[in-house]
Amino acid sequence: MTGLPWTTLVDVPRLAAALAGPSVQVLDARATASTAVRVVDARFSLADPQSGAAQYAAGHIAGALHADLNRDLSDLGRQGHGRHPLPDSDTFAATLGRWGIGPDTQVVVYDAADGSMAAARLWWLLRLIGHRSVAVLDGGLAAWQAAGHPLDSEVPEVTALGPYPGRFDMDQVVSADEVQARLAQRPGWLVDARAAERYRGDVEPLDRVFGHVPGALNRPFGMNVHEGRLRPAAELQAELGALLGDQPARETVLMCGSGVTACHLLLAFEHAGLAGARVFADSWSGWSSDPSRPVAVG
Repeated sequence: MTGLPWTTLVDVPRLAAALAGPSVQVLDARATASTAVRVVDARFSLADPQSGAAQYAAGHIAGALHADLNRDLSDLGRQGHGRHPLPDSDTFAATLGRWGIGPDTQVVVYDAADGSMAAARLWWLLRLIGHRSVAVLDGGLAAWQAAGHPLDSEVPEVTALGPYPGRFDMDQVVSADEVQARLAQRPGWLVDARAAERYRGDVEPLDRVFGHVPGALNRPFGMNVHEGRLRPAAELQAELGALLGDQPARETVLMCGSGVTACHLLLAFEHAGLAGARVFADSWSGWSSDPSRPVAVG
């Protein structure tokens, strides 16, 4: 097989080859021939938060661990930061250690299909703590099964490590105060990944307030996907580049409803070669929790 380390996407054939054999071909001096591949199942449903764990128990890629969006990838006890606040950095580092993930581990994370719920969230959190060898399985479990690979119901035994030696780089996380301070800038720096009807304020199934942050552009994350997989990098580069105009990716802020599908939009930017965008982690649910903040509709 080829390609370690994987840092954005990995396809089913490459992952299957890595899991089937002990040897890997490395493309980066940071990886070694003994680099371990750790697979993590991040399936989750906002409508049924318990379903991800139930689906994992029923069948998953052999050797995969399970990550729960609410328990492992968020801290629901934090107030004022939306529906999926960031977990504490030290707590997340300890979680990675329990999962046997260290600096030399190649992580592959998947969900049911396109990575938006919540594989890309774990991908982003790992990058945030300084781990670059992490990729989303393109097409997720659906692509794995479509290729004829079996599932396993056994929960693997993992040799736990100490806490991951890193902390969240909070410079990559945009706060509500920064968004507020930039509202007077020309539109184009803030991109909302929610569906168009939620962005416009026609409907709002999850949050109390309808609409969007004034000046935000809308790029529904579903536009980046075709049949459950990210579209070709060249296509995304053309479309996302046109969306940005003369705004550099590194000056761009991505948001969504609660900081989950914004990570999927970030994955699309990185896959397209437009690196450096940042995520407004509180996103719409956090922004709209303060009635003093402005809201736009339409």
